[in-house]
Amino acid sequence: MYIKKEGKVIDQSKRPNTPQTLAADFRKLGIQEGMSLIVHSSLKSIGWVAGGPTAVILALQEVLGETGNLVMPTFTSDNTEPSYWSAPPVPESWWPIIRAERPPYLPDLSPTRGMGAIPEAFRCQRDTLRSFHPCDSFAARGPKAEYIISTQTIEDSMGETSPLGKLYELGAHILLIGVTHANNTSLHLAEHWANYKGKKNERQGAAMLIDGERQWVEYDSLCYDSDDFAKLGETFEFLKTGTNVGLVGQAESRLVPMVPLVDFAVGWLEENR
Repeated sequence: MYIKKEGKVIDQSKRPNTPQTLAADFRKLGIQEGMSLIVHSSLKSIGWVAGGPTAVILALQEVLGETGNLVMPTFTSDNTEPSYWSAPPVPESWWPIIRAERPPYLPDLSPTRGMGAIPEAFRCQRDTLRSFHPCDSFAARGPKAEYIISTQTIEDSMGETSPLGKLYELGAHILLIGVTHANNTSLHLAEHWANYKGKKNERQGAAMLIDGERQWVEYDSLCYDSDDFAKLGETFEFLKTGTNVGLVGQAESRLVPMVPLVDFAVGWLEENR
């Protein structure tokens, strides 16, 4: 099955993508040495890549250089309160077993879920750092990597103390490769800062290591909602300048300045939710 899928990608690709061609595409899009960059991506949208996700990561690191910071979300959404699960749900009789026996989040071992091949490869790279949040972790690489991931708290996973808050402070850019603003986690920072109707917390849970012992930890988390992020992003691009749109391989991609987008999103959420 994998070979058939890869053959289809090859047939639909106009050229082989390599670290060299991808680096050229990233530079043309506006990525520069020394930037702090958070990436959301779809590998298959690029077309066939010689080296797969490794080639994309190496190309990004080449363009950012030694002074740049590369960040990707590495979420583990299966380490959450199972009574909320809907995609797919599990039987209610399973809930206590999951809470009691699911392995704890381990930054060096726990795989991402639903994040795609590129962040999964990135979080495994030597010297890449990963934050300790049991569900909403981020991986980072670069001179500011430790600073970016170090203060994320369990109850403020995507707020001011999170890697998103640090990236905002650093004036970072957002790179969307073959995905829309519906996948733009930076907009969750705006949810923390905005006051909108229906804003609420939910009681969450996760398996964690506490003093070397596996525990099920309950905590309060903002009830995040990305259903309107695509419309929010489209409105921002229509009304504001600063977004660069171009191709990475065959993938329509966007380079977006984080600060003006998040600032805009705060007001948009307050007016439209």
